[in-house]
Order: sequence, then C-alpha cells, then structure tokens
Amino acid sequence: MKILHFSDTHLGYNDLDILDENNVNQREADFYDAFNQVVQQIKTIKPEYIIHTGDLFHRASPSNRAITFALEKIKEINELNIPFVLIAGNHSTPRTNLSSPILKIFENYENIYVSYNQEYKKIEFEDIVFHTLPHMNDDTIANSQIELCESNIVETKKNIMMLHCSVGAWYLMQEFGEWVYPTDKEYIFEKMDYVALGHWHGFGSVGKHENVYYSGSTERTSLNDKRNSKGFVLATLEDKLDIEYKEIAIRPIIQKQIDCEDYEEQIALIDRSDVDNAIVEVKLMNLTALQSIDIQNKDIKELFPNAMSVSIKREFKKDTNGINLEEIEAVSLEDYFLEHIKEDVLDENENNRLKLKVQELFSKYEEVNNDTM
Repeated sequence: MKILHFSDTHLGYNDLDILDENNVNQREADFYDAFNQVVQQIKTIKPEYIIHTGDLFHRASPSNRAITFALEKIKEINELNIPFVLIAGNHSTPRTNLSSPILKIFENYENIYVSYNQEYKKIEFEDIVFHTLPHMNDDTIANSQIELCESNIVETKKNIMMLHCSVGAWYLMQEFGEWVYPTDKEYIFEKMDYVALGHWHGFGSVGKHENVYYSGSTERTSLNDKRNSKGFVLATLEDKLDIEYKEIAIRPIIQKQIDCEDYEEQIALIDRSDVDNAIVEVKLMNLTALQSIDIQNKDIKELFPNAMSVSIKREFKKDTNGINLEEIEAVSLEDYFLEHIKEDVLDENENNRLKLKVQELFSKYEEVNNDTM
C-alpha cells in the first residue's frame, strides 16, 4: 500500500513584486508550479491514497486566482479515482466562526475527503483508517479530540494519523496561533502505522519516533529555508513502514558572500555561474562606514543580471571604539557617517564629495519614509 503525503503548499503566496509573462506575481506562480509537479507525480506513481496535512492555501481567504487553480488541480486528482484526504492548517483556518472554512469548497468531489472543523474526524476505508486532527485555535479542546483519535483505532486495519502542528518546540514556525501537540499524548504515535505531519517546512522524522514524519513544504516561504530541498513523502505500508522522499525542482536560493576587507578582488572572483533565474542573497561582510557610502545596492545587483531577484545584507565590522553600526539608532545614523568622514578622510575634495553623498542618501531616505506615512 502506497500513500503519497505532501503538505504546506501555500497556494496564493506572493513576494518580491516581480511579475511573470502572464502578469502573475512570479513567486505566486512558483508555488503553483510546485503543486502541479506533485500532481504530475501522483499521476505517474498512482498511489493507493493521497494525503495533504494542511495549509493548502496561504490565507484563510485566498484570492480568486488561488481558488481557481486549486479547484482545477483537485478536479484532476479527483478524476484519478484515488482517495485524497486533506486537513486544514493554521493558515487556512479562520480565526473566528464568522468565516466559512475554505476547504469546504471540496466537499462535493467524489474522491476528496476534507477535515477542517477544528475537531477530530475519522475517515475510514476498507483497509485503512485516517485519523485526522486539523489545526485547532483552542488548545483547551485539543486533548479531548486527541483522545477521540486514540479510542477510534481499528486493530484490523492500517491506522494513519494526520496532524498540522508542532511536535515539540523544535518544530515551531514562530507564527501566530500555531498549535503545539502535547508531549504527554505522544504515546499514541506508537499505536499508528504512520503519523503524517504538516506545519514544519522541512522534511524529516521526529525525534525518537520512527513512524512520524513531516513531509515539508513544496516551496520556500522564507530565505531562511534555503537549505531545505522540497518535495513529498511516499510511504509504503507493508510488513514495516518504508519512507521515500521525492524531491521536486523549485527555484534555487543562492547565497553569496563578499568580504569587504578585500572588496575589489572578491568582486572579481565571485562565481556567477549558478544564479540564472535564482533568488540571490548577497552578504557584504566586514563593511566599514566609509565603504558603505560608495557601495551601492544597484552596483551589486548588476553583478547578477540573470538572477530573478537580488537582496543585499550589510554586516558592519566594529569600529575601534567597539561600536557596532547596526546598534546605532536610525536618527543618529547620518551624524555617525559624517563623523567618520571628518575623522578618516583628510583630503578636502574627497571629504566634501563624501559629505554631499551622505546628505543626498539620507535626503532620499527621508523622502521615502515621508511618502509611506
């Protein structure tokens, strides 16, 4: 018996203000592409069951485009006559009872089974039982729902537990309202043939439990997630559980570092061969205040013309007095730069050039801030 497990597809997510050829936010389109890759793999693998452990959408009230895309793809899956079980995650669960849960739109599909009411739901087939526990806003009712799960185990069938939560503090996403599974209830995992988790965006087993896995997300919602590959789990249930991770192809996130103590040489040697259509993060290290005036973001971005986007982080070295530039209050930042120029630049013409440049930069900064207030 093969079960294809994927999660955290976050349809409708967008970022970076870059449009594709169809005038769709490019990152939003990337998430649709990742989902479509999983659908194509489903058609190839033809598992006995498909499960999705939460956050199908990025928001509880997704855009029309995200809903339309999901309806089209769920229809494709439905036509395969493979049971598909979905649970709600924290991103797709309304925070009040005034809003209708978005997963309700799939209830009329013959082969689609949804669990979204912040309560335990048993979904049973001839040879297997899915014990679904969607995201719950109220921790006080969670224990009773978990106990219902335990009391509904069917000894003569395979039992699969589906959750969208953090199993322990290590798997917290630092998001509002995320649900942490109680440690004293982890013994129930041992009674299951497989525990399928959603919420954490990286693939992997959980702690000492050999049958408990996060499938991870299918795309990256943060630059901090750049080290994780993306894909889905193919769980085979025979005499023992076999887990296979299937990677999909997504847009790469590439980090480049430039040590500003040897700026010109570092620029000349920087590798640009791996950044085509990538999201590039450039870290300027050991930067001095004077260097920072002359190093423009525009010049750094022009080093990577084939990248999809380039972001720049500046890490300043500590000055001789042990003051870190990042600790200076924004209101005194202009004075800080001007003071450095006065102390360190003896040539009068260069001194005047740098002063004018600093004043121009901070004038633009104030204009931007005033426009956004």
